[in-house]
Amino acid sequence: MKCPRCGNDNPEDAQFCGLCGTSLGGHIAAVSTPQGMVSFPDSIRLGFQHYFDFRSRSTRAEYWWWFLFTVLANLILTVVDMMTGTYNVRSNSGLLSGAFGLAVLIPGLALGARRLHDIGKSGWWQLMWFGSLLLVPAIVLIVWAIKPSDEGTSKHGPAPRHPTS
Repeated sequence: MKCPRCGNDNPEDAQFCGLCGTSLGGHIAAVSTPQGMVSFPDSIRLGFQHYFDFRSRSTRAEYWWWFLFTVLANLILTVVDMMTGTYNVRSNSGLLSGAFGLAVLIPGLALGARRLHDIGKSGWWQLMWFGSLLLVPAIVLIVWAIKPSDEGTSKHGPAPRHPTS
């Protein structure tokens, strides 16, 4: 059965698309079947695979593994920038780490929106990161990112169902 949203071919008896999680039967599932936590490599793959997906849902594990990936990669690229002389101390930025930051900006915002959708919030709430450098918006967003997923299907789709590794 072809997914109406992403066009992925799924088995005929599938209830949800294996790629994007869209319901294939026109029915609403009450509770999803948990299939394990997303691994570090899976979260990186899913982050880039859903580069512009601001509509569905993502788990805590997917969000925090992506966060760890971006922090570690940025740290490594900053060290490489310093060693190669492409790091500017005045602007506190480097060529490689800056390019990486631009490359992960959109998927990071998309993942943040999907994570907020998973707890029943609008993805627009993450704009608090850009509104001010106050401590309160950062604390609110971190607490929401830590919050467990809402069970069942919401207006943003079924609860995230990721395969185990």
